[in-house]
Amino acid sequence: MHQSLDIAAILRRAEQFSPHREVVSREPDRSCHRTTYGELAARARRLASALLRLGLEPGTRVATLCATHRQHWEAYYAAPIAGLVTHPLNPRLHPDDIAFIADHAGDRVLIVDEAFLPLYEQIRDRTPFRNVVVVGTAPPGLLGYEQLLATGDPEWQPAELDERSTALVTYTSGTTGRPKGVEVSHRAIAVHALSSALPGWLAIRDDDVVMPVVPMFHALAWGWPYTAALLGAKQVLPGPFLDPDSLLELIAGERVTLTGGVPTVWMGLLNTLDAAPGTHDTSSLRAVLSGGATAPPAMIEGLRGRHAVPLVHTWGMTELVMGAVANLTWDLQDAPEDEQRPHRYAQGVPMPFLEIRARGDAGYVAWDGQSLGELEIRGPWVAQEYVGAPEASAEQWTDDGWFRTGDVVTISDRGYIRIADRAKDLVKSGGEWISTPELESALMDHPAVAEAAVVAVADEKWTERPLAVVAFRPGTTATPEELREFIAPKVARWWLPERIEIVEAIPKTAVGKFNKLALRQQYDTPTDTPDAAKADS
Repeated sequence: MHQSLDIAAILRRAEQFSPHREVVSREPDRSCHRTTYGELAARARRLASALLRLGLEPGTRVATLCATHRQHWEAYYAAPIAGLVTHPLNPRLHPDDIAFIADHAGDRVLIVDEAFLPLYEQIRDRTPFRNVVVVGTAPPGLLGYEQLLATGDPEWQPAELDERSTALVTYTSGTTGRPKGVEVSHRAIAVHALSSALPGWLAIRDDDVVMPVVPMFHALAWGWPYTAALLGAKQVLPGPFLDPDSLLELIAGERVTLTGGVPTVWMGLLNTLDAAPGTHDTSSLRAVLSGGATAPPAMIEGLRGRHAVPLVHTWGMTELVMGAVANLTWDLQDAPEDEQRPHRYAQGVPMPFLEIRARGDAGYVAWDGQSLGELEIRGPWVAQEYVGAPEASAEQWTDDGWFRTGDVVTISDRGYIRIADRAKDLVKSGGEWISTPELESALMDHPAVAEAAVVAVADEKWTERPLAVVAFRPGTTATPEELREFIAPKVARWWLPERIEIVEAIPKTAVGKFNKLALRQQYDTPTDTPDAAKADS
């Protein structure tokens, strides 16, 4: 009963019970490297030994600047089982942010893809790295990954680990200020893997083929490198190639059954499938998980209805990795489609061991599917504070230890969370709330609209009004007036945005979400809105 819940135990199980199960990793030349859990586990242990031979003290941060591939997978295990800490850096962030994060975390070792060496050169003089290890061809003065691996002891085994010690560090993307770090313990990873794999959530089995499209440098790839290994499922690591054609090639070729990523990835996939119906084989998929932002209903129904691709809504954050999955509960399995649909559009029911509540202006709100409040959550893998940021921690955690998510939600009587908006993104117009995801979904129902983002902009009369930014599908167009007419039956009249800006593409954050901060900065100029805009308020 006192066996440590740690990453070493996950690796041991994969090595002992699934040694011949395949792991496929896409290489920089687009070829697929094939290995097994047995081979990867042996290499991870050897890498752990090699890292220790660099003279690293317990708790030392080992940063990675890598795509989703087999060497990154090895580092996910090697540093934690050696008593060190893996710290995935996001190469999509601005170099200034990457340098800040590496310095703030105190990273001492960097494992970097050869393709990211130009980025490393931009941050080199502002980071605390003492050893730099290159996956690929190492230039003079740097150490090659295989060269480092060769220095490790192939017989090395991890010592007993403290399950509450830090295994990984991950940072927020910093879109609303400086990035903030979160420490993730061995125990958190183990319990998260157990909970997420259960039936009703990911339901992973050893005959699954799991492909994390969410990168390993973002939200720990939702914990999938650990969860799939624990269950012995085949893993497909797509490398840097996350375009629709590359993903569809892997889905068909490897018979992927479960995959997950952000909505912009699946919107691109839907457009590719729509452009050539019947060309791509997606019949192996039992679920495509979408998280990181609200998935437009038109996209969910397009994938499910036109291409039999079952997209499942999820919700999570850097501070808690994965938190909820929108599978249908037992009492909805045989319900009419009209009753099932709103539950599929919700963010889902929290995973086992997670507790939720929502706080409104007058206190905690009822679970009635209508009352709005900011979602608060606690559980065994929810962070307790930010690294070295006591003021930010005090602001984000309640006095009794619940994490304030910043998501404004309703909670149904079945426990389904539905996000109305991020607290910072809600439009408060004349004292009334307008949900930007609902407006975005209504706009993306239009056949010409590929992407739509809605932000609050200052207004002299109503304080704030919604502004929509829209990008069209190739070869299509519509006027702002036509778009307003299209969504008018779907939303309250006073929700209709007076300003609709047409762009070629909506700017994205480093993790593929719409960059609403950039949009607000670009378009937030006060206007004098006609009284008609609020006539029905």
